[in-house]
Amino acid sequence: MHQREDALAFGGFEGCASSREFWWHLAADNERLWDRFPAATSWDWTPGDDCEMAPLSGAAIVKDMIESGGWLLIGDSVTENHFFSLSCVLFPHVRATPNYTENPYFDRAWPQHLYLAPESPLIPHLRLPPGFTVEDTPLVTFRRVDLLLDRAELEGLYAARTAAGAPPLFSDEQFWSLSPEYYVRDLFLDGHYGTLLVSTGGHWTTTLMSAFRDEGARGQGIDGVLALFDAAMRRWAEDVQGALDAYERRGRRWGLGRRRERKQVVVRAYVPGHEDCHAERAPWAKWRPYVWNWYNWANIGEFNKIFEDIVGTGTFPDIHYLGIDQPALLRPDAHSTSDCLHIMTGAGVLEGWTHYVWHFVTREIPARVR
Repeated sequence: MHQREDALAFGGFEGCASSREFWWHLAADNERLWDRFPAATSWDWTPGDDCEMAPLSGAAIVKDMIESGGWLLIGDSVTENHFFSLSCVLFPHVRATPNYTENPYFDRAWPQHLYLAPESPLIPHLRLPPGFTVEDTPLVTFRRVDLLLDRAELEGLYAARTAAGAPPLFSDEQFWSLSPEYYVRDLFLDGHYGTLLVSTGGHWTTTLMSAFRDEGARGQGIDGVLALFDAAMRRWAEDVQGALDAYERRGRRWGLGRRRERKQVVVRAYVPGHEDCHAERAPWAKWRPYVWNWYNWANIGEFNKIFEDIVGTGTFPDIHYLGIDQPALLRPDAHSTSDCLHIMTGAGVLEGWTHYVWHFVTREIPARVR
């Protein structure tokens, strides 16, 4: 690699619509790590032989998003990694807002959108749905929501489980979160979105939730965090399914049946980072256990299992769990230049998420419509 622009070609992209931390997302912002290219971008996620999938096509995804509803991405900065990658996969058919080149100081909680680009060669071949406008209808939106419930909701759950006089749940560590009352009811159900894609896990730590911190306990008190996570995700699933049920009832009452976009919710398994990732130059053949147990990485599988078990009870028919963490778990070579959690665009991990989520929401979920 001789210049940072080479990262786009190595990743197979014509360009990327999003402008936020552009070269950081492509892992091209540190010349000392350019020796990872092009090897790090030479891998693609592929399904097993028993899974027939259409080739990954940005144009086809855009068409499906217009006809069946876009994607609302809710999660932390790893989900923002996915949003940026989507802006490359869907380029040149989308444009992104805000423009971080003009104003790099937008808060992390500020919504980011992908819209159909007016110059997309697809436009003459599309039939836009009623109410859809190129200028104002997002195809993809990312909102920073680290914990899926807001502070007051989580503090209420914590208070209900602890005795009077217990320490405050949260430390002074910064986080961003919103209530599903807002992002489900006001954004997802009222917008041209067909899929709500959520993921959480990275900020469920004993440093943020310091009430549980216990240096002598397993994972410095991680079991208390896991117990609250269980209660919180059950509450989240109940609230989200309740909102979806109410949406369906309103449609039937108004004689609309299922509205233009079938609303579906997908929980993507969270992924931990890799220790000493910048010393790695190739994928792993199998997962290697942690040595230092940084953050809550060694427990992410437990968080995922809790969420999977909740969704898998059959109580929440419109919420689906998608365990696509394996492609990331085996890619210590695919991280950003600044840390070992975030994932570079173009390495095949994030693009694999897009490929399988697209397949899942357009092929597999419709086959099990209730």
